[in-house]
Amino acid sequence: MIRSSHSNTATGWREWVGLPDLGIPWIKAKIDTGARTSSLHAFDVTEFERDGSAWVRFSVHPWQESHEDAVVHECPVHDRRAVRSSSGHAEDRLVVKLQIRLVDAVVDAEVTLTNRDEMGFRMLIGREALRQGFVVDPSKSFLGGRAPRDARQRNRGRV
Repeated sequence: MIRSSHSNTATGWREWVGLPDLGIPWIKAKIDTGARTSSLHAFDVTEFERDGSAWVRFSVHPWQESHEDAVVHECPVHDRRAVRSSSGHAEDRLVVKLQIRLVDAVVDAEVTLTNRDEMGFRMLIGREALRQGFVVDPSKSFLGGRAPRDARQRNRGRV
């Protein structure tokens, strides 16, 4: 279901989200109102041309601190942007459009691809995605519910 920008779905400061385009039902994300664009941990990022258009192939590790269950995806490049990290480091990143399942809604979002291996979350959900009908309650977590036990255990490396 795609929400209009006029609804007010509450989300916590961290949520289990899904990436339907990638076939990833569960990935833990930090809700980051300080970031304009959403960001996804990606590796083996390779640009190529398909039918005269720029495309990208990338891999995703959906679990924190784990290299299990890697997913490979190909899609058109939507944009390229200079993004400044919270530490002040500027990096040129590829931007792709992906659907994100957040709480009980699916929204279209611009997502930058970057190596987030050293970060606590494999994904950040930024303001552009949140602007599509979400309000953030920073005192809450997982208002959309928790992932099934097996997904939570995989995320902790306990499988």
